[in-house]
Amino acid sequence: MYSLIRPLLFRLDAEQAHNLTLQALHKAQRYKLMPTAPAISLPTRLMGLNLPNPLGLAAGLDKNGECIDALFALGFGFIEIGTVTPKPQEGNPKPRLFRLPEHQAIINRMGFNNHGIDAMIRNIENSRRQGILGINIGKNATTPIENAADDYLICLEKAYAYADYITVNISSPNTQNLRSLQGGDELSALLEALKNKQSHLRAQHGKYVPLAVKIAPDLDEAQIADIAHVVQQVEMDALIATNTTIDKSSLGKHPLSSEAGGLSGMPVREASNRVLQSLSAELHGKIPLIGVGGILQGADAVRKIELGADAVQVYSGLIYRGPDLIGECLRHLQAHKV
Repeated sequence: MYSLIRPLLFRLDAEQAHNLTLQALHKAQRYKLMPTAPAISLPTRLMGLNLPNPLGLAAGLDKNGECIDALFALGFGFIEIGTVTPKPQEGNPKPRLFRLPEHQAIINRMGFNNHGIDAMIRNIENSRRQGILGINIGKNATTPIENAADDYLICLEKAYAYADYITVNISSPNTQNLRSLQGGDELSALLEALKNKQSHLRAQHGKYVPLAVKIAPDLDEAQIADIAHVVQQVEMDALIATNTTIDKSSLGKHPLSSEAGGLSGMPVREASNRVLQSLSAELHGKIPLIGVGGILQGADAVRKIELGADAVQVYSGLIYRGPDLIGECLRHLQAHKV
């Protein structure tokens, strides 16, 4: 069905099509019109959590947790909602989302547009939440970078009771100076503060909610080694590799190549895989890895597992392939005997 709908969606502005798709998913779930999910069971242990399969939805599609039940119904082993911030914010000026079909790519400079953590929690409370739910947290654009930890701690505290795991997003290129938090001292200070808060919340709620951190693909080998050292030192529960890239050289002279924002889809695949492979070599299996970036077909998901990922996530590939990508990835992972 998606092959019939896609040409219509691609005639619309990209953000308008995104919002329309979310509305359609919500209504399809409400009226029991969702497609049948792939009947493939691949039990996976990740961060101490039991997943029905290792294929997840990356953050960004459902920023406010408005379509949780519909997204689970598609067959994902886990979904990640957000990025969410303490206070609602509009994000960057429009237009801010662009499709590049020739490259099976997307450029976005959304800027963490969301309704705020309190609105997300209300949406979670109104869902059945039948699966492993991750919440991706960030900082408000108006919060100075030196106070970024305050925003992450607010989100961590509010999200803790509702999440199965929480991801710390420090790698979006669309919030000023955010990626500076990936540096050694800054990263260590932020993650230590979050791990200390996690310990208090564990005692308060009587449950342990794992913490993952999502990093960029635009890192050199020394930076990757530093990150691997810090996450082991502070005992993070997982690393997600990677977010979007700011390197648009692969687009050549495409009319949109000069647009600001993060590039995702096929062009980020090799950079994302390079970071994933390097992290795997640095960590020696001590911290779980989630591979994301450039999964457009089942073989791409398998490749990330081969490079050291314990699980994978998709997003941009869904825009170009639709729900068929989910079944294809699961079949390839099953054949690979994940």
